[in-house]
Amino acid sequence: MTAKSQHHWTADPTTLLRVGEGFRLADVDPDATPGYEGAKKHAQADLETGAEQFDELQERLFAQSRVAEEADGAERPASVLLVLQAMDSAGKGGIVRHVIGATDPQGIHLKAFKKPTEEELAHDFLWRIEREVPKAGYIGVFDRSHYEDVLIGRVRELAPPEEIERRYGAIVDFEKRLTDGGVHIVKVMLHISPEEQKARLMERLERPDKHWKYNPGDVDERQLWPAYMDAYQRVFDRTSTDEAPWHVVPANAKWYARLAVQALLLDVLEEIDPQWPAATFDVEAEKARLAAT
Repeated sequence: MTAKSQHHWTADPTTLLRVGEGFRLADVDPDATPGYEGAKKHAQADLETGAEQFDELQERLFAQSRVAEEADGAERPASVLLVLQAMDSAGKGGIVRHVIGATDPQGIHLKAFKKPTEEELAHDFLWRIEREVPKAGYIGVFDRSHYEDVLIGRVRELAPPEEIERRYGAIVDFEKRLTDGGVHIVKVMLHISPEEQKARLMERLERPDKHWKYNPGDVDERQLWPAYMDAYQRVFDRTSTDEAPWHVVPANAKWYARLAVQALLLDVLEEIDPQWPAATFDVEAEKARLAAT
């Protein structure tokens, strides 16, 4: 049973949350839980049910790729790339812990992109991204991504306007090349309200065990909230494609955001439909040999 077929989902979140023609971020209610009729008390059980399937599908994907590597002329196995974008404190870390963390880490490639280094700035903005694309059989997770270069890059004017414009097209071409090569891209924006962000940041200040997560710069960025929302809208308008569509997930309710992202990943893995590889040896003969030892 998939996360979408659980009885608390009343609509397909893959379709419901997808950015389509005419999409307006301003119309999305961060408090909403679209397509899910359950409450927080139901969410944990549903998340655990989905986690079992996610774990098996991820292992099948990884196992299938290991055998395919050894087969001459075999079709390149697929990989999955989850791109997570959001304002600070929107819950990206919770997605990594509670959704991605449900499976074997050996098949996961996690990369959190920080401020570019001097070496990275000496190259095109996609140079450091290319180096982290998940290999066949892996699920890659980008905690922030190449989209920072058209989000904060635009809001903070870190590059000339004509360069920002160039980057939209470069991103579309880059992602098309990845999908043509077997990478299934799941792009998610976790959408919280400024009021919810304020509450979460205040909690970090009030709890000594959360002080390490607090960044004074987050308050500065809050003052640019409208500009960031405009920048996100431009991103959706320019880079949500048939090959790599965006999904906007209302994230004021952390439990809903985790369920929704899990459902998006399950949908892609079911589309790939990885299979356990067949044995390349005589199973019965090996049983006999083992029994004789």
